[in-house]
Amino acid sequence: MMVKQICCIGAGYVGGPTCSVIALKCPDIKVVVTDKSEGRINAWNSNELPVYEPGLDEVVKECRGRNLFFTTDVDTAIRESDLIFISVNTPTKTFGFGKGRAADLRHIESVGRKIAEVAKNNKIVVEKSTVPVRAAESINSILRANTKPGVSFQVLSNPEFLAEGSAINDLLHPDRILIGGDQTEEGNRAVHALCSIYKHWIPENKILTMNTWSSELTKL
Repeated sequence: MMVKQICCIGAGYVGGPTCSVIALKCPDIKVVVTDKSEGRINAWNSNELPVYEPGLDEVVKECRGRNLFFTTDVDTAIRESDLIFISVNTPTKTFGFGKGRAADLRHIESVGRKIAEVAKNNKIVVEKSTVPVRAAESINSILRANTKPGVSFQVLSNPEFLAEGSAINDLLHPDRILIGGDQTEEGNRAVHALCSIYKHWIPENKILTMNTWSSELTKL
């Protein structure tokens, strides 16, 4: 599968810089970062970015309006994309079972329902947020339960390892890229599609592929 358009849901510390670097290194791919916060999107479209990282400003200025776009129109971004990064907050639960310890996945689950509601063709869905093991399975269940006939999804895990103050350097020169997916023909095709994006600037021997659980475990 050739990825021609990427959507990132969540324009925060991970989604914004990650997609800016992808846009820089993959000028043939349209990258759309979307967020429900109008203030945050307005900031990404201004000279006062909502995230400060050395080098980020230059990357955004080079790509914004060319193949990098920031919008609150989540539905259109999902509908037109081939691959969707989920990069929303996963705060610690403040109530119920696991309070104070477990990750609150409500935002991710809400995004899963939105993708299933809007998508009209097959999508690769990539979890970028910090999530517990089996989160991909949970996203898959939501997508399957809410999807339309004839539409299928492949859910991948692609954890981030960004350090504050060096995020752009970490994205441009990572120690490794981990991609986890289902060990099926369709899953392998989805993994290959994401690998081919990173291969625009990252040596192949630094891109490690594995099953979804193994990838999720690396962030524990």
